[in-house]
Amino acid sequence: MSGYLEGIIILICINSIAAMGVSLLTGFTGIFTLGHAGYMAIGAYTAAILTVRHHVPWLVAVLAAGTLAMIIAYMIGVPTLKLMGDYFAIASIGLGETIRLILENWQSFTRGARGFPGISNFTTLPVAAGFFLAMLILMRFLINGNYGRAFKACRDDFVAASLLGFKTAHYRVLSLAISGFYCGIAGGLMAGFLTYLQPVMFDMQKSTELTAVVVFGGLGSLSGSIIGTVVIGVVTEVFRPISQYRMLIYGAIMVIIMVARPEGIMGQHEIGPKLARSLFARKPANERDGNHG
Repeated sequence: MSGYLEGIIILICINSIAAMGVSLLTGFTGIFTLGHAGYMAIGAYTAAILTVRHHVPWLVAVLAAGTLAMIIAYMIGVPTLKLMGDYFAIASIGLGETIRLILENWQSFTRGARGFPGISNFTTLPVAAGFFLAMLILMRFLINGNYGRAFKACRDDFVAASLLGFKTAHYRVLSLAISGFYCGIAGGLMAGFLTYLQPVMFDMQKSTELTAVVVFGGLGSLSGSIIGTVVIGVVTEVFRPISQYRMLIYGAIMVIIMVARPEGIMGQHEIGPKLARSLFARKPANERDGNHG
């Protein structure tokens, strides 16, 4: 496999991990966010500083990156998730930009806009693929378990879920913390792949891209988020030679998909036996003969 193709696959694995985190919060819990690049930045700089300055093993550094991002997400979520709907989305933009600006202006610790060099190249293809599979399995267990049902209840009807006894405030904050963990892991792996970091890599455009691929793939579909990440990743690389028009083409593809399938590529379906049965199941007789009645 060529180094270029290997690099694309690694990036897709990393972005898919971050997209899974955003999918949990936006697709399965119903909380729209536009600031999750900030948690990727926290994870990236944590892993970079631990490995370069403190010589911590890369695996420990990546796990620490995810843990710190989760803790900060939890601390942010306690006061901000009292906001509902679009108000939290607006707050998330400010929070994501605040994290980026802190990293950019904390010269003595992060080197600011000059960038953070010298990171070891520990994110190889087996590492990225291994983390992707592990995080995918964990997320599937989570959303198919009791917590997943509670998250979906918060998404479908927040008030009704509260009346039924669900601790909706607790589950909303927990969802944000777990999504922050996923983005922190993705950021730590990103640091080990790029070997150089700048705060501008984690601006609002990156947050918007993460949310867009989740909507593009289908809200409430983990498979859709991954498919969306793959499609957008491939399109981005294909049109890299005409980079001045790349975002125009990217936007056009998004519009076409949203017009053709407003629910996203997968809707709320997952790739698996259930999807196959729903696609190939025979229609009931009354549906087949409805036009002849």
